[in-house]
Order: sequence, then C-alpha cells, then structure tokens
Amino acid sequence: MPVKVSVVVPVYNPGPYIKDCVASLLRQSLPPEEFEVLFVDDGSTDATAARLDALAAEHPHIRVVHQENSGWSGKPRNVGIEASRGEFVMFVDTDDHLGDEALERMYEYGVAHKADVIVGKMAGKGRPVPVELFRRNHPYATVDNAPLIDSLTPHKMLRRSFLERTGLRFPEGRRRLEDHVFITEAYLRANNVSVLSDYVCYYHVKREDAANAGIQRFEPAGYFKNLREALDVVERYTEPGPLRDKLLRRWLRVELVERMSGPRLLALPDDYRRELFREMHALVLERFGPGVAAGLRPGGRIVSALIRDDRYDDLVAYAEWESGVRPEAAPTGVEWQDGTLRVRFSAEFTDADGPLAVRPDGPRPPADGAPADLAEAVSWLATAAADGFEQATADLILRDRETAASFFQPVAVTRERVAAGDGRTRLVLRGTATVDPATAAGGAPLHSGLWDAYVRVGLGGWTKECRLGPAPARGLALPPAGMVAAGRLVLPYWTKQYRDLSLDVDRAVRSLGLHRLTPADAAVSDTEVLTVALPLYVPDTTEVLVRLEDGASHRSVDRASVLTPANGARSLLEVRLPVPLLRNAGWRAALVLPRDGGQERALGLPLLLKVGRRPGAVEVTPTAPPGLPQRLLRAARRVLGAVLKKTTGKV
Repeated sequence: MPVKVSVVVPVYNPGPYIKDCVASLLRQSLPPEEFEVLFVDDGSTDATAARLDALAAEHPHIRVVHQENSGWSGKPRNVGIEASRGEFVMFVDTDDHLGDEALERMYEYGVAHKADVIVGKMAGKGRPVPVELFRRNHPYATVDNAPLIDSLTPHKMLRRSFLERTGLRFPEGRRRLEDHVFITEAYLRANNVSVLSDYVCYYHVKREDAANAGIQRFEPAGYFKNLREALDVVERYTEPGPLRDKLLRRWLRVELVERMSGPRLLALPDDYRRELFREMHALVLERFGPGVAAGLRPGGRIVSALIRDDRYDDLVAYAEWESGVRPEAAPTGVEWQDGTLRVRFSAEFTDADGPLAVRPDGPRPPADGAPADLAEAVSWLATAAADGFEQATADLILRDRETAASFFQPVAVTRERVAAGDGRTRLVLRGTATVDPATAAGGAPLHSGLWDAYVRVGLGGWTKECRLGPAPARGLALPPAGMVAAGRLVLPYWTKQYRDLSLDVDRAVRSLGLHRLTPADAAVSDTEVLTVALPLYVPDTTEVLVRLEDGASHRSVDRASVLTPANGARSLLEVRLPVPLLRNAGWRAALVLPRDGGQERALGLPLLLKVGRRPGAVEVTPTAPPGLPQRLLRAARRVLGAVLKKTTGKV
C-alpha cells in the first residue's frame, strides 16, 4: 500500500522527553501501513540509539537512521526527506507531540485542496504559538491573504513532489533560524498552502528543564546573521512594494520590536540587552526601509524608531512604562440560554495609575518618527487608541488547561467612552460571548477537562490577553452545571485563588451540588412516579438513565427517565418506579450519563427509596453517610489509582 505520510523526527539526546512524541505517533488514527516514521539519530550519546532500534524492531512502519552529530536539526531533517517514501512529509520534534488524528486530518485536508504545504493548528504548552492564524480554516492561504508568516516553525506537512521539484532543503550546520529560511521559501513557492484550524494537530511543549533548542539564549551576532538569510529569501521571491514590506515586517516585529519591549526586555541582563540592541540597530538601518516600520502598530513604531535612532536609554524607559500596561476583563454575567452559555464582560487597558484614560485631542503619532521623550510616546499611544476605538476588539478564548489548546468563541462587542474627568476618557469594551459546548472546540464538543476563559483585547497599539476575572466577591452568581452536548456536564466556576472564570467539563462531582439534595426536593406520586428537583440546567427534555441499587443485596435496576426544564436553571427528574421489583428494600438512586467511548458516569443522589410490602408504601429518606471503614476504603482506592496512573505510562 502506498505510504501517505512520512514523519521525520530529528533526534539528539532527548532523554525522557521523547516519550510523549513516540506515544502520539503510535496513537495516530491513520493506519500504520499508511504512514512511516523516520527517526534520524544525530549522533546521540545517551541510550537513545538502542531505544529507537528496539522501537523499530517492534513496529514495521518505524525506521531509524543513525549518523554522526551535525550540530543542529537541518541535516537530520534533510536526511529524512531523502529517505522518505510518503506522498507527504511531516516534520515533528522530539519535545513535542501530535494530536491523535493529526496525520489523517492534515493529509485528507491537503489532498482535498491540492496543497503543497499544510499547516495544522498548534497549541503551545509553555511556548508561544500563532493565535490569529488559527482563528478559522484557510483552505487556500497565501502570505498575502492570511497571517501565514506568523508560523515559521518547521512543524508542517509538505508534499514530497513539491520538495523534489523545488529542491527545497533546510540549511545545515550549527545555526539558528534554519526553519525560517525553509518555511518562508515553501510559502512563497507553493502552489497552495492550506491551514487546518478546527483540530489541534501539533502540541509545542516547553521541556521541564527548559532545554529546548529554540528557547536557549543565543549569540546575537550569529543569530542576526542567520536572520538576514530569511530576509534574503523574501527579497529573492518578491518584488519591492507593499507585500515585501509586509513580510519583512514580521521579523522587525517579532525578532526586534517584541524582544525590546516591556517585561521581555527588562528580564534580560543589561549587558546582554545592550549587545542585542547594537545588532538590532545595525540590522534596522541595513534591511528595514520606511515602508516596513510604517505598517507596525503605534507602540511598535515607537520601539522601532528608538532602535533605529540608537536611543537605548529611552527604549528602556519606554519598556518600563509599557510593562505596566495590561488589559483587565471583568465578568458581568454568566447564564444558560437556549443550550448555550452566555458570558458577559467588560474589558479595558490599565496602567500603574489605574484604567487607561485618553485625551482624544492629543497629538497623532507619525508614520515614521521617534518621540522626544516618554511623555510624548504615552500621549501618542493614547491618541491612537482613541482614534481607533471603533475598530477595537475583544475576543473570548477557551483554553484547555492540560494541553493549552485554544478556541475563539463568538462575541458581540459594543464600545463605550466613559468620562474619566479632566477632559479624559476611558475606552471600555463590553462583550457578550456565546459558548456552545457542542461546538466550542473548533466545531467539536468541549472534551472532558478544565477550560479557562481568557479575553484577548486589541486596542490602539496593543493586543494582549488576560484571564476573565476576578469576579466580584458578591452579587454575581453562577448558574448550575448544564447537561448539554451529548450528555456532557458543563459547570461554570470561579477559580479558588483568583476568582477567574473556568469551565469544568465532565469532571466535577461534589461541586455539582447534588449532595445538598434533601427528601424535600423529591416526591412520589400516586402513580408511582418519582420526581426530583435537580440543580442542573437542560435546554429541553433530555433522556437519561436512573440506576436504583439495593445496598443489601447489590441488586440494581435501570430505568429510562427524563429531565425537563424547570423554573430558573433547575430541572425535574421524572422516574416511573417499577415498585413490584423494588418491594421490601431500600434503594439508592444514581443518575447515569453516557461518556465518550461507550463508558458511563454515575452521579449518586443522596436519597434512599424505602419500598414496603404494600402498594404505595414508598418513602424518600436521606442516605446515611458512609461509615469509617467505607471512607478509609475509598481513600485507599483514590491513592492507589493515582499511583497506578503515574507508574503505568509506557512508550
């Protein structure tokens, strides 16, 4: 059978950090006979070589190539290209891992759109990844119609015939930014690039020892020499003009301006940042013309101009002020409506003095010029924020706490200018986000786990994120858990330490509030129907299963039941009792919900049904709390389960 995808993984002394990478490759939904994995061992000196050989002996679709150490990842990737047999080649690093369906989805997406390059959605665990690029799918993307240039890491899938036709290969040797050179040329020479954004394909992970090659401190002169090679690629394949300026702007913004801004600059030792500054000053004068900086946001133009004009001390002063500028987002309402969670919030930027207030009649920042001092820089930014307020944005992002996978939610935004006294105005954004748990993960349901709510604010010269919170100590109640999205329970809650908004999906037990039910919440009708008022939201009549269990005999009886919406955000559980089967026993009740993979989740209700011998003799009483032996047994099971979970993971 033809090989669809060849996965190329350069390897050098990864230690235990290769485990998740290997596990994700073995979990791929693409059948093993339809893809191959090429580990190119670049002269590892630990036990990696033997470990990979053993893995290849066990799995026929895995191959290992051993070579002398080349010093960087370029040559191993090129060796992998030459050895590959797949229709497409996918590049993966040992520190990272793939989504389980990544190869299958990216391959099918690329074939469907005749793509030479497929960019799969990324999630960054401790590492930055593009956000705007993955806001939606781009089946036919170019460097002009999509922010492709924001994603220059090598973790893409490329058509092998495209690589052969163009002769495209990674620069080799010990060097930086070899992926920038390779991917930039791929974007500019491809017939089509497709961006898949509705599934997280690639997890970009920061190692616990922070030893990832891409995040180590670099030697400035060599780094910017390598950066010039990426700029050379842009100039080779574009004509002078707006598109070239737009592409070059990516390196000015990311590699220079952002490194010289706010907390990122201030965290560096003074001697090192001065060395960076000298190299950047030379690069700006040499390679970035006026049209490049002119397209930056106002704050970026200020930093770029200070670098160009060799004003290091003023740059540090500006960074000290800017480090105090941050967005704040306050929740103003959370409620269930028509099966979706409506989240209302307000957002604005603040500085050290509180909410950022602007004077709309201040001086406008020039397209190309440095401020005389910090006060003038702040005045320019305030005016720019006021001028662009009608285009300001506020997005709600849900981020999986475990994987950092991020998904934008639909938001309706209004903009309000609030008088702040002394002729100044606060610029306040008010948003209402609609979170549909059935589609909130890029069109798919939210999976089990904890999801944190972030607000991404774009205003004036900044686009920054913050958590949605803190909630006020009083006056803003949260709705109960909602049973939505194929039986999933979605519980909004405030985090304990900071009172930020998060969602618990299919994990909460006690927080659901079912343990607070009393016999007063239940009733048995003359027709032997048990009704229980539950603190659960359902959008409409929902079928569920109720399990009744006799604690003495351990007999159980399952009954199909329904939940119906009640007043407020509660629901009524209605169960027709099979009384003849239940007589002369006490029965505990549990709500049984389906879970992914055909499993079940049973939520016990603190109610005991006592059914007598005579017809109609049904009484609802509280269940007795577990005795000491039962509590000790449960605690032991929890500890044992945690130990087994830590010790049974294998590669």
